[in-house]
Amino acid sequence: MHDDLTAVAWESVDDDGVTDAEVAMNSSHQPADDFPIGGPAAALAARVRAGTITPADAVADALTRISSENHKINAFTVVRSEQARAEALELTARPDLDELPLAGVPVAVKQNIAVAGEPTTAGSAATSAAAEPADHPVVARLRAAGAIVVGLTAMPELGLWANTDADGRVTRNPRDVGRTPGGSSGGAAAAVAAGLVPIAHGNDGLGSIRVPAAACGVFGIKPGRDVVPAGIGADSWSGMAENGILATTVSDAALALSVLADRSDLADLRPPQRLRIGLAVAPPSRLVRVDRHWTAAARTAGARAAAAGHLVEPVELPYGDAALAMLLRWPTAGLADAERLADPERLQPRTRRHLALGRLIRRLRLVRPSQADRAEARLLDFFENFDVVITPTLAAPPPKARQWSRRGWAANVASSVRYAPFTGVWNLVGWPAASLPMGIHPEAHTPLAAQLAGPPGTEATLLGLAAQIELTN
Repeated sequence: MHDDLTAVAWESVDDDGVTDAEVAMNSSHQPADDFPIGGPAAALAARVRAGTITPADAVADALTRISSENHKINAFTVVRSEQARAEALELTARPDLDELPLAGVPVAVKQNIAVAGEPTTAGSAATSAAAEPADHPVVARLRAAGAIVVGLTAMPELGLWANTDADGRVTRNPRDVGRTPGGSSGGAAAAVAAGLVPIAHGNDGLGSIRVPAAACGVFGIKPGRDVVPAGIGADSWSGMAENGILATTVSDAALALSVLADRSDLADLRPPQRLRIGLAVAPPSRLVRVDRHWTAAARTAGARAAAAGHLVEPVELPYGDAALAMLLRWPTAGLADAERLADPERLQPRTRRHLALGRLIRRLRLVRPSQADRAEARLLDFFENFDVVITPTLAAPPPKARQWSRRGWAANVASSVRYAPFTGVWNLVGWPAASLPMGIHPEAHTPLAAQLAGPPGTEATLLGLAAQIELTN
């Protein structure tokens, strides 16, 4: 039986979900450093392939880390202790163990794709509690490559929100436990940032990998459309959601993405030939203000790209009406998932209101394919002269870690839009994009990050450029 983790019972909880005990904690939680294995996924897999450690050793170490640290941040909702140990023993007997790219690597999976034997809850009490009969193709590829799923990570209900909490359980940012790790892959980002696993699966419908990656100071990449088996439901998120990876290093992310995409070439990081890079720091809407330190993070990434030999030029991205198109799609994105819910009356009030707005938008036919087509046409024209664009990933530090699910719809929408306006356009058009850590905010003391994006088929270019910038970070 897996360990179904529940929220820690703290005393003196205030109306923001912050407790006296939590306030007393160090504001920048660091993972314990006395574990003997750990480290990057690539190095861990190499040790397993060489026989210096076993898959059981790697899993036992990860489970010890999770047991020690998870109660402080609530990254995992399910820990598959017994199953993971059994799967590690089975993996040891595989005759091809010395050939597996992720041999023995403990991984986390976001709780909105199928893991055999576990329910797919998608962060909601309204979903079925029935165990999945088979793995999602993404999980199947991870397992085939030798990875072992040690647990499922927390997410906001149906992945609709940019802060992660559910049912009184607040997920916290390991870099500052008073702040959210972002959403909707917030639990995945927190698990990686805390050193509980070296890599984690996430998916991204309007920034749900890149937003938490930026908030937690890890690397995250959303591939372009049809690179990795899609989705969280064939018709969910209007075709905008892609499965991807969060990792502590670019090389680990490249390795894991090569497994998800079944493309070994993606793991082979190469410095790209001289690129034409546009540096675009203005947000998609002039109604959004950008913290100057987040602007500086993008400029720093541009300067480091220039130092690596690339041509970097300040530009304005032709967003046009993309911001409106994204806002209209957001409330409709979860409608298909909601129609399959076992107990829809148990949805959170903010989610019910969001979906009701989505039904109205759909009834009025306010979402049209032509909106995405226009946005893509503008970007295609722009990329006639550029290979990659660099933007800030976020517009401001992540909000407080609180029980956002108990707050009103308007507060949730305002929070999400205010700090995460840069990511959604790349989901609208289905192009690849990544978030790369770029130091620490000098005032908030939280991570900063830059977003790298490019046209379809540029995943290897983005990874290669990110690796170059990472070396100088």
